[in-house]
Amino acid sequence: MVIVGAGFSGLYQLHVLRQRGYAVHLVEANGGPGGVWYANRYPGVRVDSHVPNYEYSIEEVWRDWIWSERFPGGEEICRYFRHVDDVLGLSADISYDTRVTAASYDEGADAWSIDLEDGATMTARHLILCTGFATKPYIPDLPGLANFEGPCHHTARWPSRGVALDGRRVGVIGTGASGVQVVQEAAKVATKLVVFQRTAVTALPMQQRKLDPDHERRAKQYLADVFARRNNPPGSLHDIERRGESALAVSEEERVTVYRDAWNEGGFHFWGGTFADVAVDEEANRTAYDFWRDETRARVHDPVTAEILAPTDPPYPFGTKRPALEQDYYDCFNQPNVELVDLRTSPITEITARGVRCADAHHELDVLVLATGFDANTGGLTAIDVRDTRGRSLADRWADGVDTTLGLAVSGFPNLFFLYGPQSPTAFCNGPTCAERQGDWLADLLDHLRACGVTRIEPRPGADQAWTEHVDAVGAAMLLSRTDSWYMAANIPGKRRQLLNYPSSDAYLEALADCAAAGYDRFVLR
Repeated sequence: MVIVGAGFSGLYQLHVLRQRGYAVHLVEANGGPGGVWYANRYPGVRVDSHVPNYEYSIEEVWRDWIWSERFPGGEEICRYFRHVDDVLGLSADISYDTRVTAASYDEGADAWSIDLEDGATMTARHLILCTGFATKPYIPDLPGLANFEGPCHHTARWPSRGVALDGRRVGVIGTGASGVQVVQEAAKVATKLVVFQRTAVTALPMQQRKLDPDHERRAKQYLADVFARRNNPPGSLHDIERRGESALAVSEEERVTVYRDAWNEGGFHFWGGTFADVAVDEEANRTAYDFWRDETRARVHDPVTAEILAPTDPPYPFGTKRPALEQDYYDCFNQPNVELVDLRTSPITEITARGVRCADAHHELDVLVLATGFDANTGGLTAIDVRDTRGRSLADRWADGVDTTLGLAVSGFPNLFFLYGPQSPTAFCNGPTCAERQGDWLADLLDHLRACGVTRIEPRPGADQAWTEHVDAVGAAMLLSRTDSWYMAANIPGKRRQLLNYPSSDAYLEALADCAAAGYDRFVLR
């Protein structure tokens, strides 16, 4: 079998399938392991899940690895992937700098024919796509973009040699996670930094800290229990659990205390570790937003700038766009070299040779950074010309909306699986956690097929529709559905607006377990 992608999911799948005696090979377009972490080299790139939650639970990997920070930076994550490779010997079965361009299913052979960019082909009984949810950058149609004469790069296509920002006039378009991280670094060195904001980001305090190596070594005696809690229901989002009561059922004093404790804990605790109804009840949600707004505005000196960064009324329900984690993002706007442009009142009219022209001003720049996000969840999959048994591409199949079975497979595409993709927990379950949860289930399924002598499997007729309707119903009951976000596929023109990430990892695990217990009844085996 062939795996595509050497991120957390692909590497784990390679490891577990080799352990179970399968002939398996992995192909990776980049020059080394790490997936999105290998590709993303922009200033300030950093993980937003704390360790040890953000690592494999494989003991031979974690036993001799010591993290230096609670939220590791991109370089440290890349070193971790090289450590994983060294310990498990994965590169022996990996072809790097090898891009898959197309795949089609041979009915007679019950196998996939896989085309590579260099003209070579591969054949595999099973094809497992681990292309990641943030693989394909999205660059909006900005008039005149090609005319800009200075360095211009999307954060996900940052040159490995770097881009000099020191003493230069830098523009950053976009204020999602990568935009926040770039701004924090550029503000320290740029002569002028202009931040172009379309929608305010509800960034949360990271509460970063250095980790003491001796303490981390002593703590390893508890790691097996930590990972057991993480990987088995009832698990939790980023090792965080919500309180059972309503935000509206407690006194204001108690509510503020809960919010304050989560705020001080840092990371995603304020997003996922307060009250049960913040995600589903607008009034409860507003209490969380108001706390976030007041804490944020207190750090911004200029009241006009504060209103743009943290509006009096929420631009969307709190948490329905993924919060970024910040260390000094809001403080940057107190610096004389940093300017904030509100694109709602002064939209971009064109990119010129020397900068960005907005409705009310032209901003002269030396460097332009596009922190404009991704064709999330589906972009990495549809970038490969994968054809079903009738010759129809996956991109065409999903042109009017995504449908899957359990966020793992699609009818009409036999022996094809994808991990960390659409309609599975993905963005609500960090990379290594999802890799192990989905990966073990898929390995068990392949064991079942091998034991039964089954050479072909695909979802039953109607199974895709049933799962899609279930995901839609879950989304409709949450405030997520009220916001145009990449969770809802609303950031890409032409995409059908629908929830593409299943918001409960525990409920998802239960669905996987139920399917396995019923003899994989959502699938046709033959």
